[in-house]
Amino acid sequence: MDLFESNYTKTEQEMSHLPLAVRMRPQNLDEIVGQRHLLSPGGILHIMATENSSNSDKATALAPSIILWGPPGVGKTTLAYLIAKNSRRRFREISAVSAGIKEVREEIADAKRALVEKGVETILFIDEIHRFSKTQQDALLPSVENRTVVLIGATTENPYFSVISPLLSRSIMLTLQKLEDDDLLELVSRAIKDKRGLRSGVVISETVKKQLVQMASSDARRALTLLEVAASSAFTTSTAKRPTITAKILEESANVALLRYDKDGDNHYDTASAFIKSMRGSDVDAALHYLARMIVAGEDPRFIARRIMIAASEEIAMADPSALWTAVAASSAVERIGMPESQLILAQAVVHVCLSPKSNAVTLAIGAAIADVKAGHTDQIPQALRDAHYSGASKLGAGIDYKYAHDKPHHIARQQYLPDDLQTIDNGEPRKYYNPTNNGREETYAQQLKKIRELLKI
Repeated sequence: MDLFESNYTKTEQEMSHLPLAVRMRPQNLDEIVGQRHLLSPGGILHIMATENSSNSDKATALAPSIILWGPPGVGKTTLAYLIAKNSRRRFREISAVSAGIKEVREEIADAKRALVEKGVETILFIDEIHRFSKTQQDALLPSVENRTVVLIGATTENPYFSVISPLLSRSIMLTLQKLEDDDLLELVSRAIKDKRGLRSGVVISETVKKQLVQMASSDARRALTLLEVAASSAFTTSTAKRPTITAKILEESANVALLRYDKDGDNHYDTASAFIKSMRGSDVDAALHYLARMIVAGEDPRFIARRIMIAASEEIAMADPSALWTAVAASSAVERIGMPESQLILAQAVVHVCLSPKSNAVTLAIGAAIADVKAGHTDQIPQALRDAHYSGASKLGAGIDYKYAHDKPHHIARQQYLPDDLQTIDNGEPRKYYNPTNNGREETYAQQLKKIRELLKI
């Protein structure tokens, strides 16, 4: 279908089988909760999303490309739907989680045909546009520039860091704010009464409604999902014509409603934690399992790549320095390639990290050094090590008696490097932060370090 295709076109019977959060998607601006700073009369969103014919003409003339930035569940997709519904354009939606350049180019080609053959413009809505790589975003530029498509991109991440500058400069960036408790209360109350929702078929006290809102954490989708599961549970456990959603039912329902990977909730952190601990424990199969969970759930591949880089240093470091090289290369490749192909690169890096010998000696070393600094072990830097390049430095004693390492045997100069308060802190010996293990290549570094420390003794 060339015209707008969405849940707005479904019959009431068809809608009844959809999730509550979908059924309750606002049909007009009056049903949107929050975001009043963007929806004042005369504003660009108000013009583009208003149904009357005079404003529709104005919307057709003025519609720019837009980047909608805001936390999950605040209405980014809804606004895109309303704009598309009322601006008399074709509407196409793709998700940056699963789509690649091929899908983008296909949509742009279809938009060109619609424009040439029918004179109809296309709104291309890209959800989670920040997940597109630079190359994928670059592919959008010509069609946005020449208005082959009107782009509406939705993102939960700061566009100044996640969207390329040329695309930002060709779009209007609008920031959506998190929903307040009163906004969610209004939404939940409407869903209980509305014919698209629960049709007043359940009873729920204001106290329990407020508890539900707190559980939703400013996310409208989460609030409606929790309400739907709780209502279903109430009907199952009660014979009353209008069962009551109690606090107990709500708490029990929360485990069901949120039994999914939520990239902004506890499951996000639990999955990431299990992923990291599996790599640390060298269980490659478990690590690949949690990697797969994150990929399927649409986790940002850049987040995954960052965790692998951190693990390569935190869990391995000098036991196999090449693990960090692999992790950094994987991160760079993810930026250039994007999903879904990047899943192969991430998996390769995970396997390398899992199979490498492990050592946390570097982690312990920098932790101990920072602890000393925070504890106040910050005596004056030895005079010989101070900067001697500025005029008058020698008069202050800076750089005097400095011994140049490359002039000495083994290229190691025996002199004081640590400040005085750390020079005899370990049983009369200088502080030793790095204590390498005998795992992997670190065993070689341990032997080398022993010799160096002997040479450095004053």
